[in-house]
Amino acid sequence: MHKEIEGILKRARQEIKEAKDPKSLEAIRIKFLGRKGEITLAFKRLSTLSQEERPKVGRLLNEAKKEIESLLKDKDKSFKESATTSLYKDGLGWLKGVLDPSLPGRRQPIGRLHPITQVMDEICAVFKSMGFSIAEGPEVEEDFYNFEALNIPPNHPARDMQDTFYIDDKVLLRTHTSPIQIRTMKSKKPPIRIVAPGKVYRCDSDVTHTPMFHQVEGLMVDKDVSFSQLKGTLTQFIHKIFDPQTKVRFRPSYFPFTEPSAEVDIQCVNCRGKGCRVCGYTGWLEVLGAGMVHPAVFRNVGYDPNELTGFAFGLGVERIAMLKYSIDDIRLFYDNDIRFLDQF
Repeated sequence: MHKEIEGILKRARQEIKEAKDPKSLEAIRIKFLGRKGEITLAFKRLSTLSQEERPKVGRLLNEAKKEIESLLKDKDKSFKESATTSLYKDGLGWLKGVLDPSLPGRRQPIGRLHPITQVMDEICAVFKSMGFSIAEGPEVEEDFYNFEALNIPPNHPARDMQDTFYIDDKVLLRTHTSPIQIRTMKSKKPPIRIVAPGKVYRCDSDVTHTPMFHQVEGLMVDKDVSFSQLKGTLTQFIHKIFDPQTKVRFRPSYFPFTEPSAEVDIQCVNCRGKGCRVCGYTGWLEVLGAGMVHPAVFRNVGYDPNELTGFAFGLGVERIAMLKYSIDDIRLFYDNDIRFLDQF
């Protein structure tokens, strides 16, 4: 068997030397060292030899096996070094010593939309299904669009309702997305039917308020727009966002840019009106404000309030998300804790 072993070793050396890639190298390993490989089969034939030949042949086979394993290891190392050299070309030399391409890759987690984005998209989709279009505007806004055009002139007490981030006397971070309504009315003629989603800013921070949050405001302007249309639109919206069994009520309120104005409440989604800690044991939860567009607002944008009517509404996206998902601290949306975000 001496010549046979020498022949196996000679072929293995040649084939390993000529191997082109790791796949072909693995095939060579199986051919010579696999369960049915040539070296393995030669070991099985030791039992057929005489007691004098068996130790000598066994030693030769072990030496041949070790040499083939060593040659395979060296060749595999050369393949990896070649791959690394190729990887480090084209200005990536700085990765050498930092990146080991032979290591298995790390599985990347699958991303998903933030819960606020999901809820905002859902809100906009509901209004789009009712014929509203999406409008956008700047977050750094002029005082005229944020206050004055909305019937909130300088020194008006309503300005105290919103703690504003001012950049200077005439420029500020918008406190609501209502300026988009003004910009839309100044650039378009009725009929208008829009919703304006976006970030807004106020000096406020606790478990239910943050300095930056999200609103969706809506506007409809045309001839003979009525309060009953406003009620029907918002009732349909609430039934789609929550469920058709959710009760809705409108309470008189005050906003300087609408008259008459109303706060819109829904039956508590937690206790279904029985009274609990979430609703302050009243059975109701406030979700948005609304009303008929004030004639002064129409005059500020060049519309004739004697010919046109309209309604406007506004809601906080975080408020809707907290109710939909039973979240009791608004700050969880901004901590970016993956354990929280993974639930959505």
